Amino acid sequence: MWPRNASLSDFPMTWNEALSFIKEMNHSELYGFSDWKLPNRKELFSLMSHETINPSLPRLHPFMNVFSGYYWTSTSSARLPKQAWYIHLGGARVFLGIKYSSYMVWPVRLADSVDAQIFQTGQRNCYEETGETIDCQNTGQDGQFQSGLPCAGPRFREDANLVYDNATELIWLKNANFNNAMLDWRGAVDLVEKMNSECQYGYNDWRLPNIVELESLTDMAHHSPALPVAHPFKNVQEFYWSSTTSMYETRYAWVLYMRDGAVGVGFKPLSEFYLWPVRKDIEED
Repeated sequence: MWPRNASLSDFPMTWNEALSFIKEMNHSELYGFSDWKLPNRKELFSLMSHETINPSLPRLHPFMNVFSGYYWTSTSSARLPKQAWYIHLGGARVFLGIKYSSYMVWPVRLADSVDAQIFQTGQRNCYEETGETIDCQNTGQDGQFQSGLPCAGPRFREDANLVYDNATELIWLKNANFNNAMLDWRGAVDLVEKMNSECQYGYNDWRLPNIVELESLTDMAHHSPALPVAHPFKNVQEFYWSSTTSMYETRYAWVLYMRDGAVGVGFKPLSEFYLWPVRKDIEED
């Protein structure tokens, strides 16, 4: 549940100021509720549309006063805990900012009558602005609430060449660098078409993952790569193409930076990113 007004704070705040601002909201029981929180990374990312810009929200959204700039999340960086994740509401870029920086605040609460549809970020720790680990009680941080769906049972199951993601019903290649080289975006699309024409690994419905599917692999408790602990993948690289074109500039496509889990863009003609094909586990439908 989100406030319709996306600029309740009127002005940008540091990360700690944002957490304190929401505590004041709860003290005053804004809109009749006292359980507002700063959204974690996956919660705020769930609002994003990659078909629109300024703001990057679904068409005909009901929100007001949306600032087409940076909004804080409650999720700290696992590698650089002096920094926290923010999302750019102009175009849906997901990146890290030093906690002393000032960004906008858009609170959220978990609706009483709606089952959670968003998975946990994986973060369990809480941090000072200086990066030291602290007790999570009453911090308002992602590690305190750990809100979202946990994966029921083991997240991944594997065979010789494939990994089945039980959370999303997607199938990924176990070898996350089966091409052994970076390639441009068109080359990535063509290589997937070649995989399908040759029915590689027994299937002909491989595709370039969209950016939401790529981001779903991330775990904010880990870095280098930002994947769940004990994941079964091999040869994980630092950057991956998605099939999602940027609406800011269609010569660019969205990419995932696997070191920390940042979501940015890459210039399609340059061979600077890797391919990680995916397919839907239709046998589970």
